Amino acid sequence: MRVRLPGPGGGHGGVDVALTGPSAAVPGQEDPSDRRTGPAEPAGSSGAPPRAAGRAWFPALLATVAVGPLLRLVVLRHAVPSGTASRTGCDACGAPVGLTRPWPALGPAGRCGRCRARVGPPPGTVELAALAGLATVVLLALASLPGGALPALAWWLGWTIPAVFVDLAVHRLPDRLTLPAAAGTWLLLAVAALGDPEPGPWLRAVTAGAGLALLFAGSTLLLGRRGFGLGDAKLALSVGALLGWYGWPVLLLGLLLAFGLSALVSLGLLAARRARWSTHLPFGPFLLLGTVGALLLAA
Repeated sequence: MRVRLPGPGGGHGGVDVALTGPSAAVPGQEDPSDRRTGPAEPAGSSGAPPRAAGRAWFPALLATVAVGPLLRLVVLRHAVPSGTASRTGCDACGAPVGLTRPWPALGPAGRCGRCRARVGPPPGTVELAALAGLATVVLLALASLPGGALPALAWWLGWTIPAVFVDLAVHRLPDRLTLPAAAGTWLLLAVAALGDPEPGPWLRAVTAGAGLALLFAGSTLLLGRRGFGLGDAKLALSVGALLGWYGWPVLLLGLLLAFGLSALVSLGLLAARRARWSTHLPFGPFLLLGTVGALLLAA
């Protein structure tokens, strides 16, 4: 607002003086003094949760459906006592089982198409384990776990999940499953190390894998059946490498989880009188759970 002050003697030559202060806002218009300053809110930041996780689950479900029959076939072939030929069909009626005619024997129901007897692991268990493995890889990818070892983890899960079902069935870990798991894991970790200027993770993975395998094998030589089996030692080649890649604390956490779960299950079976102190439990499932649990906690 401007006010004209009269000059000396009330004559001409007055002076215009600007008076500052809050101006009256015209109805329907914004008061300039009420305008807020600051950085504008970025577009798309409406608070809605990211949809990346939702988009990732659908391919995981499709992959589970696709890989389920193959995993069931691997378990069916190898879940036989050591020195026995691989299983090729139904134990009850001898009907052949293969990928050319996977249903229903290699489906989630796990039933022979001829005699309806159960074939392989219990219904739905392999598929549930495969889905849990894929979910682990997806969650670690969404959590941006550093290190670039997710391809190695996916490879390891693809071989270790059927190996664990074989271990549960006949208490052995076949070389045809543990050795490819170890070789592929080490190779994929080496590929991941090519993009890292620091050789620390790769050297730590090699040291942890070899050291853990030697420790398990040494217990077999010293303690016999009271120690770990050689199958556990061969599985430890890949377990130690995966956990060691992310650091010694992660390796220690994975081993603590594996041994802790084994102790809890053993005590539960003893309390339920379903096992004795001399009962030998397969350790492969606990190595799998300990590895996955440590990686999820590290993320």
